[in-house]
Amino acid sequence: MELISSGTVEVIPEGEMRRKVARSLETGRPLVVKLGVDPTRPDLHIGHSVPLTKLRHFQQLGHQVVLIIGDFTALIGDPSMQDATRPVLTEEEVEKNARTYIEQAERVIDTKCARVVRNSQWLSPLDFKDVLEIASRFTVARILERDDFSRRYREGKPVGLHEFLYPVMQAYDSVVIEADIEIGGTDQKFNLLAGRNLQRSMGKEPQCIIILPLLEGTNGVRKMSKSLENDVGLTDPAGEMFGKLMSIPDDIIWDYFRLVTRVGSAAIEQLKGRVENGEVNPRDAKERLAVEVVGIYHGPKEAEEAADEFRRVFSMGELPGRIPPVEVPRSRFRAAGIWVVDLVVSLGLASSNGEARRLIAGGGIAIEGEKVEDADLELTPEQVDGKVVRKGKKTFVRVELV
Repeated sequence: MELISSGTVEVIPEGEMRRKVARSLETGRPLVVKLGVDPTRPDLHIGHSVPLTKLRHFQQLGHQVVLIIGDFTALIGDPSMQDATRPVLTEEEVEKNARTYIEQAERVIDTKCARVVRNSQWLSPLDFKDVLEIASRFTVARILERDDFSRRYREGKPVGLHEFLYPVMQAYDSVVIEADIEIGGTDQKFNLLAGRNLQRSMGKEPQCIIILPLLEGTNGVRKMSKSLENDVGLTDPAGEMFGKLMSIPDDIIWDYFRLVTRVGSAAIEQLKGRVENGEVNPRDAKERLAVEVVGIYHGPKEAEEAADEFRRVFSMGELPGRIPPVEVPRSRFRAAGIWVVDLVVSLGLASSNGEARRLIAGGGIAIEGEKVEDADLELTPEQVDGKVVRKGKKTFVRVELV
């Protein structure tokens, strides 16, 4: 129970959870532990690793974990904490994202020992009569208890009828796989409770639920999100991952330790106490955090190399020892040269011209150590070939014309 409850916000209901665990120990029957994920994006960050790590805890305890890829529910998109209806994804986009999600989830859990299933297997065959029968077990009043629905309704913002069906479908997933436990973030509490209620309504033993905190982004302001550019990607290179972690505010170091490392709670509290007593500098604690996280995804050796590189670059002002080359076709050059915004996008440092302009306006792009101040600048091949372009403080690339 100590491992199960570590890092959680709530275990609901805790007494029932203890009884399930005790029964499992007595009978030798593993608990079925469910995590549902909608593949709405192709790239995951360490915020996604929080529930995956809890799944890993259950694997360590010998239970059966089930990772449900919501390829059907992703077509609607979870409305939790949304101010507007999500855009509808195509089946092709969902399938591509699903494959990527499973590959990245393997960095945290043992997918060979887990059940990995898609909820389209049981949701797609349902006919309209089936949907009506399941939906009849919910009331509009109960659905409107969700803060996001009721807020949008009060503010006159559209709420699609199909969005009401999202928690119904997620709840039905729990019925089908006969989940004993479901894991989710604080934004998922309504949906998780819906699963518990539907199981009871359909004559099943209701699941217990584990509520986990949402990991704050690297700026410490809002939850981690790639769209907010405050994320640490699971597939980020070791050096970039290390640098991002070193940029987090001191007051969220311990949340990161608890949620995204494998350091035990006693060791975390000991280190925290030493920082608070002035024995250890917060920067050193942050470096330990970065080494731990990078070590999970890239191995201990690369983590130590990233730490050495960070000290050399950011403490001593040197360039990284390894700067990845990025090929840029010479065909992108016009008679006057290449537009610096086009160059930034071509190097993969921005996803759009608008983002590149914002980076330049904020002083976030430098070529050979000189900040680019004019977003209308044209550069000749000689001015960029072989040159180092820096984004922010942590990302360096070397231009290679081809």
